[in-house]
Amino acid sequence: MYPNVSLFIDGAWCDGQGAALTVLNPATGEKIGTVAQAVPVDLERALAAAERGFDRWRHTSGFERSRILRRTAALLRERSEEIARLMTLEQGKVIAESRQEVERGAETCEWMAGEAQRIYGRTIGGRAGNVSQTVIKEPIGIVAAFTPWNFPVNQMVRKLAGALAAGCAIIVKGPEETPASGAELVRAFADAGVAAGAMNLVYGVPAQVSEFLVPQPGVRKVSFTGSTQVGKHLASLAGRHMKPVTMELGGHAPVLVFADADIEAAAKALCGNKFRCSGQSCINPTRFLIEHNVYERFVAAFVGAAAAIKVGDGLDPQSTMGPMANVRRLEAMQALTADALQAGARLRLGGRRIGEKGYFFEPTVLSEVPLTARAMNEEPFGPIALMRPFGTVEEAITEANRLPYGLAAYAFTRSAAHARVVTERVQAGMVSINHFGLGTPETPFGGVRDSGYGFEGGSEAIEAYLQPRFISVADI
Repeated sequence: MYPNVSLFIDGAWCDGQGAALTVLNPATGEKIGTVAQAVPVDLERALAAAERGFDRWRHTSGFERSRILRRTAALLRERSEEIARLMTLEQGKVIAESRQEVERGAETCEWMAGEAQRIYGRTIGGRAGNVSQTVIKEPIGIVAAFTPWNFPVNQMVRKLAGALAAGCAIIVKGPEETPASGAELVRAFADAGVAAGAMNLVYGVPAQVSEFLVPQPGVRKVSFTGSTQVGKHLASLAGRHMKPVTMELGGHAPVLVFADADIEAAAKALCGNKFRCSGQSCINPTRFLIEHNVYERFVAAFVGAAAAIKVGDGLDPQSTMGPMANVRRLEAMQALTADALQAGARLRLGGRRIGEKGYFFEPTVLSEVPLTARAMNEEPFGPIALMRPFGTVEEAITEANRLPYGLAAYAFTRSAAHARVVTERVQAGMVSINHFGLGTPETPFGGVRDSGYGFEGGSEAIEAYLQPRFISVADI
């Protein structure tokens, strides 16, 4: 069974005043439930609740906040199977990936539980003997957070755990297409003991929610994960009201495969990472730049690995890739593939919709893709791998940096010199060499340029939710 998902305001589940929205199963295209829709009157209640909740939660000790976050992690693990099932029903990813996402959510809570106990100030020596100077860090206030549909638990838990660990209150606008798994995440926090009002969950028309919440004087921080276009709009809106923001935006990750790499091992590893979540991840490798003398060998190995992927309903344990999350992504894959072929790309695998039921698309490999193709300039955000050969390191670096995005980048090489030039010259907030070492709770996650600014994860995560204050006292 799939629930009809409610809002969570002031410690209670409730209906919204707007008309309920339909939730579809992407494996069938059929309705499986509804989600409540918040309108301004609901958002006003959420804001008032957050103001009251902040007064209580900010005075809860870091040790107590830590205990609650650890209890949340335990509850997530206890409820993992049901949360994962809901996630697969509404998002489409295979059940094994959903289970992994819930476990990563629990790990994030545990990491931020530790950070809640490590909010440090400092003392600065005064210029006179009777002067004491300190820097203290306080919770920044109420946070307005906006999360996407591709990782409905992981993207939400980063914001919830970070804000709550710091002592902030938070209003999360969850994704309407994948609402149930995020609601279960909120339920775990609430059952663990988060104070009423300190955490609120709403769904609704994204523009209406953001236009209401961001300008509110009580909201002091904005955190957004999603497309670059929407992120720029929200950053502009927040800037008009002097609100600090964290922006985790789109990417178009290059991967550089050098001739000295273990080609077959690299192809297998890259194939697994590329088609994770049906390619609907902003850090998935997308532009495959392969040294020319191993190009055909790599493409053949990659195609072989991709051809072995079993596409099907994510609840089928035999499936290794599920459907696209919605019909928009399916149509985008069809359009991007057609455009690339018209531009002169070579189709090595896939390229078509699977069946007429649900939003399934074949794992697709396009080679010799011209730079003029839309897919080489717009983030595909789907199961399309784009292959191009390179002749020199300089040529590869130039292509890696050609686009304005800078979220993730990868390289496979046995050469320390090649690894060094990639880490020094490729413009990305995160670079991983010879493996996929991104996105763990203890490491910073974020991009540069049009991929945003600010970090979630690592010791940097809690800083975004803290406001430093300087205090200087002279003894009389």
